[in-house]
Amino acid sequence: QVQLVESGGGFVQAGGSLRLSCAASGRTINSYAMAWFRQAPGKEREFVASIIWTGGRTYYADSVKGRFTISRDNAKNTVYLQMNSLKPEDTAVYYCASSGDRYTEYVKPVAYWGQGTQVTVSS
Repeated sequence: QVQLVESGGGFVQAGGSLRLSCAASGRTINSYAMAWFRQAPGKEREFVASIIWTGGRTYYADSVKGRFTISRDNAKNTVYLQMNSLKPEDTAVYYCASSGDRYTEYVKPVAYWGQGTQVTVSS
C-alpha cells in the first residue's frame, strides 16, 4: 500500500517562505520520478515542479521558476518543496505525486497522489 503524505503547509504573508515535505511509505522512492502539483479554488490542477529519479535534474513551471526548489532525500524517503517569495497567487492545495515507472524523468502518468496540504498566502 503506497502512501504519500504531505506536510508543512500553512498561512503566510506575501514574500514569506514555506517548506513542504512529502513522506512516502509502501515503496522506496529512490528509483522513481517525483513531483509537486497544486490546485487553486476554481482552477484545474497544475504542474509545479518535478525531479527525475537520480535527483540530477529538475523541472519547474514558469510561474515558480527562481522561487521554488524541489529536492529529494532518498535516505529519508522524502521529497521537499522549498517555496520562497510567496505570492497570493500561490494559494492552493499542494499535492505530491510519484511516477509509476522506475528510472524515469517523467512523472506522468502519475501512479500515486498524496492527500494534499493547504498553502494560503495573504497580501
